[in-house]
Amino acid sequence: MATQKQSRRRRLNMTERAEEQMKIQFPDYPEDLLWKRSRNHGFSTIPRTLPLAMQAIDAQSKGQPAGHVLLCLWIRAPDHPLLTIDAPTAFATEAGFEGERAVDTWRRRMRSLRDLGFIESKEGSTGDFHYVLLLNPNIGVEKLQRQGKTQTSFYGRFRDRLIDIGAERDIKDYDEYLEHLELEKAAVAKAAAKKGAKADDDTSVKPKRLKPKAADK
Repeated sequence: MATQKQSRRRRLNMTERAEEQMKIQFPDYPEDLLWKRSRNHGFSTIPRTLPLAMQAIDAQSKGQPAGHVLLCLWIRAPDHPLLTIDAPTAFATEAGFEGERAVDTWRRRMRSLRDLGFIESKEGSTGDFHYVLLLNPNIGVEKLQRQGKTQTSFYGRFRDRLIDIGAERDIKDYDEYLEHLELEKAAVAKAAAKKGAKADDDTSVKPKRLKPKAADK
């Protein structure tokens, strides 16, 4: 697995290669018409596999696709997985919903994202989705795969992309997390069984009956 320093160097190499190709393919293109993170304001950090996650989501929410709604959440996130939604109307409009029922439509899509395992939510002053926790979309896609909800060809492309961006570790971390849960569950069950056996032993010991004293003569 590449270290953070190696990954940073690889990204620099990709940038340098793009700069060289730019000089050949688009020489003297006006800088003012380009968007560059180092110069322009208004950018967000999102997973590179998000387009694939959106495809998987839309395949499971046919007729009411929710992939674009997830993209809008990630774009609005403050470089942190927790997002506070104070204005649902703004999120609904940005996701492309209009009219009197725009927010209701948006909330239905949000429920789909929650049910599919791509977000968690807590109720607040603006409703059920006031607080939204963005979950790792790579794990979300992996869960769908293990539930038999993705096509083989799609999942192959997804895993290839994970390898390409160095994110294969996400799946291994998920497996280790599940293994840890199973060990914890087994430990709790063992402790409960031990406690129950001890309680049975305690109730099986009957107290001795005291003989009545002889009456004083």
